[in-house]
Amino acid sequence: MSRVAAVYGVLPPHRYEQGEITEALAAMCLPPDGESAVLERLHATSTVGTRYLVLPLERYLELDGFGQANDLFVEAGVELAEQALTGALAAAGLAPDEVDLVISTSVTGIATPSLEARLAGRVGLRPDVKRVPIFGLGCVAGAAGLARLHDYLEGHPGQVAVLLSVELCSLTLQRTDTSVQNLVAGALFGDGAGVLVAVGRQHPRHQEWAGPEVVATRSLLYPGTERVLGWDIGDTGFKIVLGAELPELVRLHVAEDVRAFLAEHDLKPPDVTGWVAHPGGPKVLDALGEALGLDSRALELTRRSLSRVGNLSSASVLHILRDTLELCPPPPGTPGLLLAMGPGFCSELVLLRW
Repeated sequence: MSRVAAVYGVLPPHRYEQGEITEALAAMCLPPDGESAVLERLHATSTVGTRYLVLPLERYLELDGFGQANDLFVEAGVELAEQALTGALAAAGLAPDEVDLVISTSVTGIATPSLEARLAGRVGLRPDVKRVPIFGLGCVAGAAGLARLHDYLEGHPGQVAVLLSVELCSLTLQRTDTSVQNLVAGALFGDGAGVLVAVGRQHPRHQEWAGPEVVATRSLLYPGTERVLGWDIGDTGFKIVLGAELPELVRLHVAEDVRAFLAEHDLKPPDVTGWVAHPGGPKVLDALGEALGLDSRALELTRRSLSRVGNLSSASVLHILRDTLELCPPPPGTPGLLLAMGPGFCSELVLLRW
């Protein structure tokens, strides 16, 4: 089984209270005589307290179209990616030239060459490092990326693999879209990056690290739900697709699949000692917790992350996994579950052993 050697998260420098962001978005996105009550209510009920943004708030008024926003994504994304990658490798005690595979993911910008290719020479990755850039998985990519990392390491058990996530959600701001979906997105999403380093079961230092092992994974698509979550991509960039039925899908289908996945390994939800769940929003977390019968502490770190930094798309589960390992590591040998949901509509489940 592959083992997590290190997880490292970084945030951009500009930190704002939710109320400051609410006020700025009202000025940027609503007409002069627009009613701000809906915006204020959505922001107040999001349970997000603070967020970190890649630009100062006033700079978002200057963004002139998708091209400029994407240029900023590439520029700032490489900087955050470098911080996250060098921090994770240092935490793992590994050198950049020991990395055999990099899976990179983002759904908030487009880069060709991809971010990890732009980063390789800066940090000292080998010229023959394998690269798999992923776009389109959205929030689920943190969990799906770990699952694909595990698949690779099962076939290359002596190697080192890295998952890199960079999500600059604020650069997707749609100033002319006053739909409830866009206002909800504006209440939840923040900016950040994360890196996970893993090694195969035959790596000579496999037993040295205290991170969890990956036991099994499960990918799930839910037919007929393509319009529940995603982007409509147009001249102004990425416009959110966010269906109101999302919490109910989580309640009816995702929770059922979690139970079935655990049962295949002779486990039930109460057996899981560490839940690393993507913070899709308070309603999604309520639906998941209620459907699985979890106590209030099970998703505490997920709710804490949502409050402190917002929803970081694919980077969120990496930040929450880091917090789990640093703040309240579960007892060794016990099961954990890392899970996320994303466009498709889909979910990804990763069974861990602490």
